[in-house]
Amino acid sequence: MEFSFDLNFIWFILIGILLGGYAILDGFDLGVGALHLLTKTDLNRRILLNSIGPVWDGNEVWLVTGGGALFAAFPHVYATSFSGFYVPFMLLLFFLIFRAVSIEMRSKQEMLWWRKMWDYLFSFSSIFIGFLMGVAIGNVIQGIPIGPDKEYAGGLLNLLNPYAILVGVTTVAAFMMHGAIYLVMKTDGELQETVRGWVNNTIIFFV
Repeated sequence: MEFSFDLNFIWFILIGILLGGYAILDGFDLGVGALHLLTKTDLNRRILLNSIGPVWDGNEVWLVTGGGALFAAFPHVYATSFSGFYVPFMLLLFFLIFRAVSIEMRSKQEMLWWRKMWDYLFSFSSIFIGFLMGVAIGNVIQGIPIGPDKEYAGGLLNLLNPYAILVGVTTVAAFMMHGAIYLVMKTDGELQETVRGWVNNTIIFFV
């Protein structure tokens, strides 16, 4: 089989780099969000949020750029994936919005119930973002049924197959491990020692 280094191949590599960059660079702050509720004091939760404060929104540019590149280079793939994964992608979008709002709104009021509400929303949104990304990746790796009209031929439940769910859980575990390692570099003292314990646990969870 003759290898062809054409424009399609270049775009394929470029999109892979963009989506991989998103997984790496946004993965650690999604992991920090997934670990957020493991801290019990308001101060420690504020420290965790401050650790990702300067970078969390910028990291999401990789996802937007990857989607735009997919639309420009492979419009049929873009159309099929976004129509077939419509519900998961809409859920992903909502969780991204909820996560951003929770980061911005948490410190607007000092009431305990207010901050707890946004803490839970931030953490659960981070977990579900990672899970949905993993489910999408699992289905892409495994393959999805596509009809002759280039439309997704399955249903929503077909996307929630055991392999895709396993990849989703593995993705969450990888992000949590990534986030814990990142927090070791961004914290000190007693909190850092606590985070070191998270690193060991998340590595076991990932493996």
